[in-house]
Amino acid sequence: MKFSTREDIEAPIDQVYARVTDFAGFERQMMRRGADVRRMDPGHPVKQGSSWDVAFTFRSRERRLRAVVARLVAPTELVIDLASNGLDGKTTVELVALSPNRTRLAVSIELSAKSLSARLLLQSLKLAKSNLTKRFKKRVGEFAFGIDGEKRSV
Repeated sequence: MKFSTREDIEAPIDQVYARVTDFAGFERQMMRRGADVRRMDPGHPVKQGSSWDVAFTFRSRERRLRAVVARLVAPTELVIDLASNGLDGKTTVELVALSPNRTRLAVSIELSAKSLSARLLLQSLKLAKSNLTKRFKKRVGEFAFGIDGEKRSV
């Protein structure tokens, strides 16, 4: 199952890359939403191989997730591999400079099941794919607008 979207942002690629790789900000955001986030190599700069253990509640069940930076190419690409109880995923963020002050942000999430319970979860998500796709596109759009807004307020 795959979700993908893209947004054009009125900001230089370096500024967008800085926001996309603001891992500390994403950690704080997840904690505000009730997740327990633990970085496995704290105090070091994030690089390929950096990882996080995340615990959160989803559909009334405690879930655990391991996120690992699989690829980090400044300022164009970020790939994060996800693994959780039989459910694997890959998040890919690609940046393309359209002009010196305009950047295209492409985000995709691909999920695959490795166990029966994960297949059942994925099947229920597929039934709601239309709604989930709208929510995914809205969140990425809000993120992109936040970067646009920063540029305007500077």
